[in-house]
Amino acid sequence: MIVYHGSDHIIERPTFHGGKRTNDYGYGFYTTKEAELASEWACAKNTDGYVNSYDLEIDGLKVLNLNDGQYNILNWLAILTRYRSYWESGSISEQAKQYLHDNFYLDVEQYDVVIGYRADDSYFSFARDFVAGTISLRKLSEAMRLGKLGEQIVLKSQQAYTHITFAGSEHVDGGIYYDKKIQRDREARRQYRAVKAGESLNDLYMIDIMREGMKNGDPRLQ
Repeated sequence: MIVYHGSDHIIERPTFHGGKRTNDYGYGFYTTKEAELASEWACAKNTDGYVNSYDLEIDGLKVLNLNDGQYNILNWLAILTRYRSYWESGSISEQAKQYLHDNFYLDVEQYDVVIGYRADDSYFSFARDFVAGTISLRKLSEAMRLGKLGEQIVLKSQQAYTHITFAGSEHVDGGIYYDKKIQRDREARRQYRAVKAGESLNDLYMIDIMREGMKNGDPRLQ
């Protein structure tokens, strides 16, 4: 498959264990199948950048695809709470993070490649709202589909880095793609406000999931 990585420089050889531990899935090389999203990432600091393209062969690799149907959004959220910082510090949020880790966490370090949502900008705030108990599971699921979020394909292991080959790079204009990034975020937040207004008393909230002792496989979480 062809994947893209947005950066402020050309990257011919991705560095194993690079990036930041506080990225969505910890250390790794983060790519996407969508060149437009990679262009926005490349210009995230309102400067020009590069979209690097690669051939990635995942056959023979151990892949965790969080969007393939056997997992639910709480598996993704449990991973996010492990690596990302800036969560609410209130008692409900702390208990919720612990519950998610105890019951839904998947060890991404055991995989070569991880495929799943990205929690950039507004999307991370949607996740924080759910953990803090202010939106329901249904609304979180709806929110994560706003703004054409897209998937991340993350190389985690040394083995995975032997399966990726640099195919070229393209210069992208920060004046264009930084504005696109901002507009995507604004549109997602606008839609989120509309979605959030339609909560139902029958919806599941984080406190309900904890009180009911829900775990993986519970049909109410699908």
